[in-house]
Amino acid sequence: VQVVESGGGLVQPGGSLRLSCAASGFTSSTSAMSWARQAPGKGLEWVSGFYTDGSTYTADSVKGRFTISRDSAKNTMYLQMNSLKPEDTAVYYCGYLCSGYGATYVCDYWGQGTQVTVSS
Repeated sequence: VQVVESGGGLVQPGGSLRLSCAASGFTSSTSAMSWARQAPGKGLEWVSGFYTDGSTYTADSVKGRFTISRDSAKNTMYLQMNSLKPEDTAVYYCGYLCSGYGATYVCDYWGQGTQVTVSS
């Protein structure tokens, strides 16, 4: 399984970006996928994603600003990020074949990440 993120870049505060994540190889259209990010000097933070039952979660830190969506037929997931803030600066990772809930939520495969920098 290969997981590839794209869409990162440099954006001014208040701007928008759309991240994409594509999974290929031995994949399933029903596999759960998720976004996580890691800011400089900080640990991994779950951002938004899908559970195996199709429901979604979104971190309080991005609720109302970030929207997750997916195209199951293409094994592709998107993260629309609006009203970006400097504290959103991080490497954003896509996880594939995720399972569990809350503290037990894990993903078996990860992409290399895409850098998002929010700065004026």
